[in-house]
Amino acid sequence: MPGSSQRKGAIRKKPRGNPTAGSGGRVRRGLEGKGPTPKAVDRVKHPAHKRAKAKERANERERTRRPARKDTDSTVEWVYGRNPVVEALRADVPAAALHVAEGTERDARLREALLLAVEHGVSVLEVPRAELDRVTAGGAHQGVAVQIPPYEYAHPDDLLDRAYAAGEVPLVVALDGVTDPRNLGAITRSAAAFGAHGVLVPERRAASVSASAWKTSAGAAARIPVARATNLNRALKSYKDAGLMVVGLDMGGAVELPDLDVATEPLVLVVGSEGKGLARLVRENCDLIVSIPMTSATESLNAGIATGVALYEISRRRA
Repeated sequence: MPGSSQRKGAIRKKPRGNPTAGSGGRVRRGLEGKGPTPKAVDRVKHPAHKRAKAKERANERERTRRPARKDTDSTVEWVYGRNPVVEALRADVPAAALHVAEGTERDARLREALLLAVEHGVSVLEVPRAELDRVTAGGAHQGVAVQIPPYEYAHPDDLLDRAYAAGEVPLVVALDGVTDPRNLGAITRSAAAFGAHGVLVPERRAASVSASAWKTSAGAAARIPVARATNLNRALKSYKDAGLMVVGLDMGGAVELPDLDVATEPLVLVVGSEGKGLARLVRENCDLIVSIPMTSATESLNAGIATGVALYEISRRRA
């Protein structure tokens, strides 16, 4: 009917125009704080989180690794024999303990070792002889051994610094392919006896200053530095740049030892292995090759003896 209200159930039309639609709370929720920003290590995609996880995995591998036996610990070295022990203690090597076998005869050298140990605050332990046999792997310990940390090698430049500090003409002995620690010990002993300023050994495929080398050197390893070179040829070139002559010792040398006129000059004496001699590149780096004259061509000297002979002649010329 005209003038009556809209029929019940009819759909009401929206008013014309463009009224602003409601956000339904989205804007309000977007303005709300989300709490503190997580630390970098807690954010999965952050590099710090990845580094932390990698460190955790490495620590887990370390925890599950089988522990090493104490008697095979690479941080323990033994110097044994009365002369080497006394020389090590005289040089104030940072010894951990002096072990003396039960029933060992107290001669003058052992009494000196005991006195030095007391002076330097090194503990003295009396142990069964079988224990010394075990830790020295059956070596000729003469009833006494001292436990020390691994040998601390010098830098090749330290050998020159030692010569210059003493106001002396540098003399360095470099070893190429000498793998027997007894030869290293003998060479170290000769180097100390004839005024060399140090011994240089390569880092790889070479003898190291082990208990056997200490024993053969009769403690000389405590009096003269042994340096280690990552690359022997590079070290030799560095010495040449510093003004040293590099002289190789080899049976096939063109110059005989008595005719070595450069003996009084700054010198590096390079000694090769008794089997292969000097390596090719090392030989090429030498300024000259010197040989030791012998009456019999069939005879040869091992590296330790040959070095001692050569160093004696150099020392004689420098006197």
